[in-house]
Amino acid sequence: MNFAAPSSPATRLTDAAARVAGRLGDQVTGVEALDDDELLGLLSDAADTRKALELIVARASAEVSRRSSRELGYQGLAQRKGLRTGRALVQQITGLGRADVVRAVDTGAELAAVPSSGTKDAATPTTPPPAVWLQRLRDALTVGVLSQAQFHAIRTGLGDPPVERYPDFDRDFLPQAWARAVTLLLEEAATQPVEELRNQARVARDRLDPVGVTLRFEERFAARSFHIWTDEHGQRHGHILFDDDAGTWVDSMLQAALRPRRGPRFVGEDAADRARAAESDERTNVQLQYDTLVAVLRTGANVDPQQAFGDRQPGVRIIVESSAITAAEGRGVMAVTGVGHFEDGGAAVPAGVVEARLCDSGAIPVVWSPEGRPLDVGRELRLFTRKQRIAIAARDGGCMWPSCTAPISQCEFHHLDHWWEHHGRTDVDDGIPLCRNCHLRLHNQGWRIRRTRDPLTDADSYWLHPPPDPHTGEVGEPTRLASRSPRRFEAA
Repeated sequence: MNFAAPSSPATRLTDAAARVAGRLGDQVTGVEALDDDELLGLLSDAADTRKALELIVARASAEVSRRSSRELGYQGLAQRKGLRTGRALVQQITGLGRADVVRAVDTGAELAAVPSSGTKDAATPTTPPPAVWLQRLRDALTVGVLSQAQFHAIRTGLGDPPVERYPDFDRDFLPQAWARAVTLLLEEAATQPVEELRNQARVARDRLDPVGVTLRFEERFAARSFHIWTDEHGQRHGHILFDDDAGTWVDSMLQAALRPRRGPRFVGEDAADRARAAESDERTNVQLQYDTLVAVLRTGANVDPQQAFGDRQPGVRIIVESSAITAAEGRGVMAVTGVGHFEDGGAAVPAGVVEARLCDSGAIPVVWSPEGRPLDVGRELRLFTRKQRIAIAARDGGCMWPSCTAPISQCEFHHLDHWWEHHGRTDVDDGIPLCRNCHLRLHNQGWRIRRTRDPLTDADSYWLHPPPDPHTGEVGEPTRLASRSPRRFEAA
């Protein structure tokens, strides 16, 4: 991904601000008088203005921090203004929160090409040029493709290539893999919330650094804790730090309990009783989650799961490629040499956890074609089979609608060609996971999803086609749907 030569932040700021002023004009009523297209254009121009302004604030904040470094003592800029650190001075001037100031200073430091302390000196050699992957990320921020929050999400999620951790690799291998991951994340940044972008950057890092998966897993496991206290009003509080395995299990349990707003009611086996209880239930989702956890704690291992969760039992599915499983020499069993990924969210799982789950729960094999396509089963069945759903989940990773972050556990499976209207096939190739909201939107508003196949690579692409505009009849350009599966990142 190449970017045009960047203009200065000041030029970008004045250009974007001029567009905002031009859209608003001298209107007294402000944005309320704009039509839909004008309103969205104004918001886009305002976002460009903010990105340029954030870039200036970041660079200025980093420079204030540099001029206030500890090595300068009382001669530092912040110290001369009566403050201990440059970040404190930035916070005082800008009114930003501490986390925002830290992000601004860190982002500005990433972009700075001057020494880290002291004053500027033309004779002082600059730092060596950054790696291709990092320069690509910095360029995206500089030209306005990324906001500061998006840049920080990718930068912190990916981290740096741990070249020293893999001495047998060519030293260029991981940086090149990082560059490919950055390119893919930049393409997805326009349609993903910042939180999901950060999550996917971590997924990419874990695919490229399998050894680090275990190290990071053990760090979070060591940090697990539960604190409980009583406030001045007598209200009991709790604070939990989950390890990865337990946290994912709790997520799965709550997803099952809230589907659809079911919750643990323990009203007996009668379905009509359960339906009446659900209709009359006035609890919020957070209250249902609380009641679920307390009910499970109270009833323990002897609870009848059918009473609590209905026909969808909580469980955690882990996706692991067969290339990561080998026969353990001398033990007569299979050993996991790579990492797995939780089906919901794609977070990486160390080999030890995968082995434990294989021992406890077994495995369901999914066979892939050389082009990375799960095999079909044809039209014999109206609904996708359980194994087909597993294959689609492994391929797509969650709801495929742009900007939706619903996990696969909340998804239904949509036929690209409607079963009755278009005589659609129940094939894995022609199935797409969509959460219930997106699935209903697609059918109710007339959206369509089409599959195309590249004749050179035989790879499939899925495109979301909007319905005709109800006022003009025009049809907008289709949007390519991006998989959220960890498999889209190249494994180390």
